[in-house]
Amino acid sequence: MKNGRAGADSTLVARKLRKNYGDFEAVKGVDFEVRRGECFGFLGPNGAGKSTTMKMIYGVAIPSGGELSVVGLDVTKDIRGVKRRIGVVPQENNLDEELMVRQNLLVYGRYFDLSKKSITQRADSLLDFVQLSERAEAKVGELSGGMKRRLLIARALINDPELVVLDEPTTGLDPQARHLVWEKLRQLKNEGTTLILTTHYMDEAAQLCDRLVIMDGGRIITEGKPRDLVKENTSPEVLEFRPRPDSLEALRELLAGEAEHVERSADLLLAYTHDSDELMRTVRRSEIPLENTLYRPAGLEDVFLRLTGRSLIE
Repeated sequence: MKNGRAGADSTLVARKLRKNYGDFEAVKGVDFEVRRGECFGFLGPNGAGKSTTMKMIYGVAIPSGGELSVVGLDVTKDIRGVKRRIGVVPQENNLDEELMVRQNLLVYGRYFDLSKKSITQRADSLLDFVQLSERAEAKVGELSGGMKRRLLIARALINDPELVVLDEPTTGLDPQARHLVWEKLRQLKNEGTTLILTTHYMDEAAQLCDRLVIMDGGRIITEGKPRDLVKENTSPEVLEFRPRPDSLEALRELLAGEAEHVERSADLLLAYTHDSDELMRTVRRSEIPLENTLYRPAGLEDVFLRLTGRSLIE
């Protein structure tokens, strides 16, 4: 998809970036930098400020303060220039449902002053890329959810952007459709396109993102590679215990003294440790009745829940 453009190492730089809506400060002076050719993720609970940050990047919201450079341009001075050089895959489906699949790309390409020949060639190439060539003459309303997401990605690439912003790109898709979208995003990144991704799926962030930030309350609370964030912020092993209701408190007290960190999630107790075998032996010796136990390695979701203040037991 790329033409091998040369440029600086950073596609996007934000310094003390802020956004106010009246007296409400949605983004509170964040700093981050996105390198050329990487997939950079934003995680955070609802209201964390990540969607507002995305809107400032692609020009829907104007920054209230700080600096924001996208593809080398100041968004406060040349947002039209920014929009010509980036692509956006919105969370909502805003395709024209009455037009044919191919027509959606042809019409959208006109906004970038591309020649008719260039748009036609580009549209055909992109439909092949997202595996929709056979549906080119179908109406958008006839497509499945996964096909519509792929068409949105194709539309975002019609101008051969240097940067693509993806807001919850696989929300509502079944696992097979999600994995197909992931495959296409990996291919884009491998071909040199810089990606910025927001998602609520922790496995998606772990699979796709080279680096990511976690936001909460309008601030960035941590940044790094997914595996490094797991290593730095939680113990490597997790035992998920489902005790009988009348045994939950007894098990909680036992784990609080033996595990490095304990959380409760509904009727589950999650124990974080460096030695799950020894912790399991301790629990068995206690003879506290258990309905089920699951072992798993710690992941991004554990980091997310801990850092955004969701843990109930420390």
